[in-house]
Amino acid sequence: MRRNQRTTLIARTLAATAVIAVAVGCGPQGGTADAGAPATPAAPSASTPAKGTPAASASAATDDKPSGSPAASGAPATKTAKPAPPAKVLMSNGSKGAQVKELQARLAQIGWFDDTPTGTYGAATTAAVKGFQGKRGLPATGATDTVTWDKLLGMTTRPTADELAGRAVNKPTAKLDPRCMTGRTICINKTSRTLSWVVDGKVQSTMDVRFGSQYTPTREGVFKVFEKSRDHVSTIYHTAMPFAMFFSGGQAVHYSSDFAARGYNGASHGCVNVRDKAKVSALFDQVHIGDKVVVSW
Repeated sequence: MRRNQRTTLIARTLAATAVIAVAVGCGPQGGTADAGAPATPAAPSASTPAKGTPAASASAATDDKPSGSPAASGAPATKTAKPAPPAKVLMSNGSKGAQVKELQARLAQIGWFDDTPTGTYGAATTAAVKGFQGKRGLPATGATDTVTWDKLLGMTTRPTADELAGRAVNKPTAKLDPRCMTGRTICINKTSRTLSWVVDGKVQSTMDVRFGSQYTPTREGVFKVFEKSRDHVSTIYHTAMPFAMFFSGGQAVHYSSDFAARGYNGASHGCVNVRDKAKVSALFDQVHIGDKVVVSW
């Protein structure tokens, strides 16, 4: 009898231990325990609910929360950033009006439009806008959209009556490169498309310039004038380069009749073209061999 009682007692103890082990090792279906947190005993199965127990109450409370809600996950809801609105075309080829005239006058301020503002969006305006867009990394469509217009507004000032009439162009003053502030320097800025003759930090004269194309770019950096040639003719392209001041290989500052005639619709083969013959002639007479040349953005 004692042996049977002992056997029965051992069997009951093992069964109880097994029940405890199952309770500790289970969790809600699809649930994930937090790393390092103690495991939570499982709620009784739906087939054998244990009404009134803490586990049953917790399970009912959790099941009432919709899947993925902040309360269910315990994390705050995240806001999705709104995408930027698409660019809207404001003006394009064929457009007419006061805004087109303002566009042309503003483009003239930064050297992209050489004609008198007419208020008609034609081939010249399309080409000017396309060049402006390409220079700023915008889609070069030639049409003025909201992104292009905002960029232009930020770089220019409201045109005056004289500018709108084509009688004057108020170009923004280019900020001198720090390397131009000492000595005698031909200071060339690609952004403002200007050349300034600077002596000991003081600007003596400023003139419009244009540069090479993307295939024959004007080199940037600090150079020195190593040769001057008043009546130079290119041995490669066989074109006149009056008042040439060479600073980097075959690249030079010189007068360009093509620039004077076509404006920014053309480009050089890498030289710095000047369209004002009187100004570049005076510069040629003042510059010495060895004077500094700075080409920057």
